[in-house]
Amino acid sequence: MTHPEAEIRATHDRFLTTRAEIEREERPWADLSAFFTEDAWYVDPAWGRVEGLSAVQEFLQASMRGLENWTFPTQWTLVEGDRLVSCWMNRLPGRREDGSYYEAPGISTFEYAGEGKFASCYDLLNMVHIRELIVESGWRPGPGAVAPPRNPVR
Repeated sequence: MTHPEAEIRATHDRFLTTRAEIEREERPWADLSAFFTEDAWYVDPAWGRVEGLSAVQEFLQASMRGLENWTFPTQWTLVEGDRLVSCWMNRLPGRREDGSYYEAPGISTFEYAGEGKFASCYDLLNMVHIRELIVESGWRPGPGAVAPPRNPVR
């Protein structure tokens, strides 16, 4: 059964509102797990695949520790069937001399399960580009930053 596009977009809009509150340090990253089902899975290019709501919650909290001053503005979203695809930027703090941001695009593909929950999220981004931006900007991770696992589940 395919869910109404308006329902999927409304859930994603609430997800983005929560993420904006997190970026302003009003809430913890783990709060995004409220948008996933108990059996959800999440794939991140650096952290690999995690399965189950508690693992998703732990991943969100650990992977974002030390990135408190990054933001992730959304550029666009598309919905087809129960799938929502979102393009967003990994925006590091500061700007170049010409005023441009240190940023690189990312794509997330969500599978909507109904009742305001996603069954999965698959993030794609160019980690080499992110590393280049980190070097160029001189950014350093904040306190408590955790490195991704050496051998993540793919």
